[in-house]
Order: sequence, then structure tokens, then C-alpha cells
Amino acid sequence: MTTLTTQQIELIERIQELKKQKNAVILVHNYLKPEIYEVADFIGDSLQLCEEAAATKADIVVFSAVHFMAESAALLLPNTKVLLPNYDAGCALADMITADQLREFKLQHPGAAVVCYINSSAEVKAESDVVCTSANAVAVVRNLPQKKILFVPDKNLGNFVAKLVPEKEIISWDGYCPIHHKITVEQVLKAKAEHPNAKVVVHPECPTAVLALADKIASTTGMMKFAEEDDGHEYIVITECGLTQRMMKTMPDKKFLSVCNLCYDMKKTTLQSVLDSLEYEQFEITIPPAIAIRARESFKRMFELTGTSVNIPSLTR
Repeated sequence: MTTLTTQQIELIERIQELKKQKNAVILVHNYLKPEIYEVADFIGDSLQLCEEAAATKADIVVFSAVHFMAESAALLLPNTKVLLPNYDAGCALADMITADQLREFKLQHPGAAVVCYINSSAEVKAESDVVCTSANAVAVVRNLPQKKILFVPDKNLGNFVAKLVPEKEIISWDGYCPIHHKITVEQVLKAKAEHPNAKVVVHPECPTAVLALADKIASTTGMMKFAEEDDGHEYIVITECGLTQRMMKTMPDKKFLSVCNLCYDMKKTTLQSVLDSLEYEQFEITIPPAIAIRARESFKRMFELTGTSVNIPSLTR
């Protein structure tokens, strides 16, 4: 359970007041600091936050996460002000491919469909056929008519999908999330030896050899759902460290142990930065229309392929 300081409680109260005054919502990723959960209107993984962003009627969305996620919200809400509390909260995985590099990759493989993991820039999404998340990547690839798939930028997620969709030829970009990629088999085996009754839940951004040790491979929300519904009582959680704190908060009757690394970009968001963003309406995410139009089409295709009913409005402002 998170113990809040007097200062944090005061910040939370001020944020809640401003949300009402400005018709604002705050979306929070599972990896953030636990005190940020206290001001969240919705907490989830990339897919859930995308769907929540598309559905909101708020005038302002404060996306408490990293840059590519706030960009995704801005793409799905072209007529809503989307704010990012820390403009320099980036993503090392998203930085591993540029639009120019993707265009060259496509030239090397004519006729292939490009599946772009959501952990990427709007420019890369605009060069792709369809976006995916860790929660729906398998379904997206499986439902595409093309047999040859370029998967960017995460090779570990691409390898995971390739194993589950063997009828497709998947060529993955050589990118990875450093937070997940640096987790080793030795770390996991050590944790298993110390906690032999624990089940291992792993994020698919981890290397293939680590995934092979898992009892469950899933997105962050999928990992939480598994622990909630499973009859076990002890779990080794292999992803960014923040998820374990969220699991402890929501499932205090179960035991959660981490094999993890910290994402410092995710941890840049503080209650003060959320308050400043909302109070001064600073760090608005804007995307050039020519890029936004094409990137939104990639999002629309994702929702079509997964049978998700999401309305993405046209730009009016």
C-alpha cells in the first residue's frame, strides 16, 4: 500500500479540483509511480489507454506516460488537447527506428505488410500498414491477408508473434526495449530457485530464451488479469518494475516478486509535473496533419483487424 506524504495529498487534491474545472481526464500507464495512480481516471496498458483515449469526451487529456503514448492519444483525439507532463519522457525502443529507415526497409521487401508496434513515433506509424500493441500483436498479424510481414521496431515481440503465427513470414527490425532485453535467463532461474512455488509471468518484449521460462506471456494488463484469475498465490513478475507495485496494490492477498529493470522515462512523471501540465496546459502534443492522417489510418486498421469498435473523429480544429 502506498503511503502518501502531506505534500502529495495536497497535490492530489489540487489536481482533482483542476480536473473538474477543466473537464480533464488523466490516463496513467501501469509502469508509473504508484502515487500517480491516485489521480488517474484510467490505468492500463497501451491498448487500453488507446481505447480509453478514443472514447473520452474530455476537453483535455493528460497522458501520464511517455511521448509515443501521448502521440497515440493525439492521433485518436485530433480535436482534443493532449498534454504530456514531461515532454522529454521518451522511449529507447521507439528511437530505434526512423521513418527514413522504415522506408528503406520497405524497399528491400516489396509487397510485405508493415506491422508497427505502438512503441514508435507518429512518423513511423504513418509509414506502416497497421499498428499493434503487445496485447493484440498476434491477432493483428494473424488477420492480415499478406503472408510476408515486416515487424517494427521490436524484434523480441516480433519473434514471439512469429512463433504463434508460423504460417506468416515475419521479418523483424533489429530493435528492442532495453528494459526488457537486458533481463537474463540466469536472473529468472535464480528467482525460480528461490521461489519454487511461484508462477512466472513475462512481458513479450523480453528475449525468446526468457519467454521460454514463462507460465504466462502477456501485456502488462494481461499479466495482471492472469494473476487475478489464477488460483496461485505467488508470482515472479518479469517486466518494468512499476507493474509489481500496481499488482501489490490491487491484489494484497497475493505475493509478487520482481525480476525487472526501471524505465527512467516512465518514472519522470511526478504529481507536481501532472499538476503543472494541467494548470498551465503545457507540453501539448501536436502532429503535422499530413503525418496524422496516415498514422490514424494505421490505428483504424488495427481496430478493424481485431474487431474493436472505436470511432476516430476527423480533424475539425
